[in-house]
Amino acid sequence: MTIAVTGATGNIGGAVARALAADGVPFRMLVRDPDRAPRLPGAEVAVATYGDAGASRAALDGVDLLLMVSGAEAEDRLAQHRAFVGAAATAGVRHVVYTSFVGAAADATFTLGRDHWATEEAIRATSMAHTFLRDSFYLDFVEDLVGEDGVIRGPAGDGAMAAVARADVARVATAVLRGPSAHLDRTYELTGPAAITLDQAAATVSAVRGTPVRYHRETVEEAYASRARWDPEPWQADAWVSTYTAIAEGALARVSDDVERVTGRRPLSLRDVLEQG
Repeated sequence: MTIAVTGATGNIGGAVARALAADGVPFRMLVRDPDRAPRLPGAEVAVATYGDAGASRAALDGVDLLLMVSGAEAEDRLAQHRAFVGAAATAGVRHVVYTSFVGAAADATFTLGRDHWATEEAIRATSMAHTFLRDSFYLDFVEDLVGEDGVIRGPAGDGAMAAVARADVARVATAVLRGPSAHLDRTYELTGPAAITLDQAAATVSAVRGTPVRYHRETVEEAYASRARWDPEPWQADAWVSTYTAIAEGALARVSDDVERVTGRRPLSLRDVLEQG
């Protein structure tokens, strides 16, 4: 079985590529820039972007099993995804493992969750088998939410999120690629070991880093206003703010045991991620 991995220059795809190489599993990396591709034993390099259907078809020629790491946030990301999915189907890929979002739905509060749902639907519409890894928000990003003044600001209210470590997502993806037949047409919700509020997240960052961090509850109007200084495009501002409103409504509070069931290892906590980082 020929395996292809996208996103090998990034965090999740890169971790999966390194794990496969360490196990002596041959695979193909699909990258945009070959100069940035990691040098790994047993790995081929093919060049393609999600939006270039012709290059993607050529890069996927002969591939049976594909890890499709969702593309970088962009206004046209869904169009890119659809082009790549179509190219994969045309190239003869038999099984796609896609990193989706735990709240994926046509009407998801987190606006980018709608793109993930539409990408899942595009994959379902083909003859390819699928495994959807519906990731919660990443624990690795929690510290990035802290402003220069030590404050996390957002309209998340008292909601909680069962955020997951990127390392755990990579471990699940690697396990699926190693034994794909056990995961055909399955959807996994990948979360951390507990749902935490932003007050709790701030307290954990404070304790581990030794600097005071707190959470300030904004209104939705205040959230848009406080982010206006970065002059985001409307779609980006909506995505930023809806990150918090999705937490507020409880859409991300459910804790799943899928990480442990697939990998045999308990998922990392926020403290674990901070202490390892």
